[in-house]
Amino acid sequence: MAATEKRTRTFKRLLIWEALVGVLLILSGCSARLQSAREQATIVFAPDAVYRSTRIPALVYTKRGSLLAFCEGRIGTASDWADMNLIMRRSTDGGRSWTPIVIIDSMKGGPVGNPTPIVDANGTIHLLYQRDYAEGFYTFSEDDGRTWARPVNITATYNAFRPEYNWKVLAPGPGHGIQLKSGRLLSAVWLANSSKIKPRRSHSPSCVATIYSDDHGKTWKRGAIIADSSAAVANPNESMPVQLADGSVLMSIRSPSKQLRRAFSTSPAGIGDWTRLRFADALFDPTCMASIIVLSKRKFSSGGALLFVNPDSRNIEKHPRSNLSAKLSFDNGETWSFNKVIDAGPSGYSDLAVDEKGTVYCLYESAAKDRDFNYRLVLKKMPAGWFQQK
Repeated sequence: MAATEKRTRTFKRLLIWEALVGVLLILSGCSARLQSAREQATIVFAPDAVYRSTRIPALVYTKRGSLLAFCEGRIGTASDWADMNLIMRRSTDGGRSWTPIVIIDSMKGGPVGNPTPIVDANGTIHLLYQRDYAEGFYTFSEDDGRTWARPVNITATYNAFRPEYNWKVLAPGPGHGIQLKSGRLLSAVWLANSSKIKPRRSHSPSCVATIYSDDHGKTWKRGAIIADSSAAVANPNESMPVQLADGSVLMSIRSPSKQLRRAFSTSPAGIGDWTRLRFADALFDPTCMASIIVLSKRKFSSGGALLFVNPDSRNIEKHPRSNLSAKLSFDNGETWSFNKVIDAGPSGYSDLAVDEKGTVYCLYESAAKDRDFNYRLVLKKMPAGWFQQK
């Protein structure tokens, strides 16, 4: 009898133990699913029956609380010179769902792209882009990106560079431009003046400058050339500005220079008196477009910060476009004290937006392998806790 009772107690203990293990496994699974949900990325654009590749992301957060995502829908091939549609999608729920694709402009026989949106304090969304790398265009939306005005040709603004720089290729951005505290709309642009024009005009040698509007997009003017190709800085091109707390403008500049580092220059108002380019030792650059944005003081107890994102492949052989990473600077880009990986896989161009709560959104190119260029564009949402210092 005693033996039977002992076996019964042992059996009950086993049942209790199995139940506890089951609960722990369920809780563990829930935790894993929650963690996965927090880290889950949303695909915004992807190759399909129409588009061979979706490239060159641009992203803004509007005054009405919407996310607008732009890119080049490349048709038939992933080439920079493919037939293209300049396309957009809109989200009103923080990137969880998106409207169907809207075609803003299209072109057969060449590219239409380099979308460079700028959010105006009055709620207007301005958009700069290029056609065939030969003409500059401008359009705008006054209804939060639902509809867009008839595009206006602003190539005359770029032609104002010709007495100084006889360009063969033009392009704004890519990625978002900014509005300064003064109300000025500002976009980085790059120009190329190669003598090689066949079969396609070369994108180098190149220089970087800005164009701007002081009347909410009605007219556009050229700024000074920030940097031309030289022995010190080879072929500066795709760049992005931020305005610092003192009102000056810091330009983040891509170049295939031997330093393999991001270059920077500063201007009092974004249109002239640029400082000599300097390289940031902490920002490895595998020669790829990058995004930079200002994060407000509310996000960090130590004050505002600059957020910089690009593929940081310094520790990977042959330096592929991979390991998309975020860096923070709390001293206007002089030093960078934070490093966290957004996507460890193959990744390329990116753009950043931030909402009124300080949540950061990153739209970036993702692929199965390095530079196969048949990219999809992924949105990752990074709440305040993501940027906690270790």
